[in-house]
Amino acid sequence: MKKIKLYSPGISSLNVGDEIIVDSIKKEMNFLFDDSLCIELSTHTPLSRFYMKAIGEVDYSFVCGSNLLMGNMNNLLFRQWDIRPSIYKFINPCILIGVGWWQYNNDMNLYTKLLYKKILSNKYLHSVRDSYTEKKLKDAGIKNVINTGCATMWSLTKEHCSKIPQEKANKVIFTLTDYRPDELNDNILIKILKKNYDEVFYWVQGSGDLDYIKKLKEFDKTIKIISPSLRKYDEVLEKYEIDYIGTRLHGGIRALQKQRRTVIIGVDNRAEEKKKDFNLPVISRNNIEKLDNIINSNIVTDININLENIEKFKNQFK
Repeated sequence: MKKIKLYSPGISSLNVGDEIIVDSIKKEMNFLFDDSLCIELSTHTPLSRFYMKAIGEVDYSFVCGSNLLMGNMNNLLFRQWDIRPSIYKFINPCILIGVGWWQYNNDMNLYTKLLYKKILSNKYLHSVRDSYTEKKLKDAGIKNVINTGCATMWSLTKEHCSKIPQEKANKVIFTLTDYRPDELNDNILIKILKKNYDEVFYWVQGSGDLDYIKKLKEFDKTIKIISPSLRKYDEVLEKYEIDYIGTRLHGGIRALQKQRRTVIIGVDNRAEEKKKDFNLPVISRNNIEKLDNIINSNIVTDININLENIEKFKNQFK
């Protein structure tokens, strides 16, 4: 039996999207994880060196997705992956699974380059979620990196996508992003959805999403609120013939996993990178006025995942 350490963004998270990432990784890596002892550690909270010592040696350490990498890991005020200078020596060499870069224009300082070379395995290929992250790591001298896309997308094969409806449903579920507010365009989004659909659902993916929508003038009692639970969201996607439209990237990818017609409204670099690399159905929020025509046209979902790289990554552990 293998002993595996999982650095998980799904623990202690204020965003259910992190849970979608980890859930997808566990399904994709079940050939290894299901017969192993998996110890999960939150990437959001500081690590304890005493607990790390107690865990001892493991066969593998995996870092489970999310936009955890950044150029300044000695930033005392903010780190997506909370590795402090006092703890890195207790971290076994890690293997990335679909990990991405936090925002653009984030140059890597010397401390961070040395840290990544210390804590990232030089024995195994690392899986990253986009070409931007791949380039950043290779520029830092970490060459054993391949672009597989986020593990949430690994199941979105041509066969899977061919079963996603092209024509508009009568119902829609949408999301907004509290930390990327744009009241003008988000109000336009809601107005377009209420015009085009008989029933409109709103899924609360993040901790501030409900408070945010209540500030918008287009919010009213006709919008049905779905609680911030992945199980509740899955129930809606599985119960109804329903479209997904919204600014939450992983809310949209979950809808694609459930074979639902999807339009993701891009509000940051993650969605734009996935559109460029994999043809994910993304439009920029700055082009929200185009949404009405998109909704009422046939949408062909034709996502290009790199099956060769995905299998190359998985086969290291089979």
